[in-house]
Amino acid sequence: MFVIITYDVEQKRVGKVCKKLREYLDWTQNSVFEGEITQGKLVHCMAELNKIVDLETDYIYLYRVKNPRNLTKEVYGK
Repeated sequence: MFVIITYDVEQKRVGKVCKKLREYLDWTQNSVFEGEITQGKLVHCMAELNKIVDLETDYIYLYRVKNPRNLTKEVYGK
């Protein structure tokens, strides 16, 4: 499946979250990751993120793209 994960976490956890997501997905922009991932790996990734973030103050947004053939990505700039 294709997913996009974005996050808004406190500064002291940004590096840990970024490092963990780089293990599973492609880093496309600050706080934005995307890529193909299996359901099992996604579950494992999210479980590891839950150990890092504080769900009272931090946010993780997970977008699941059901049919990546219908997704058009346009990049402007570098």
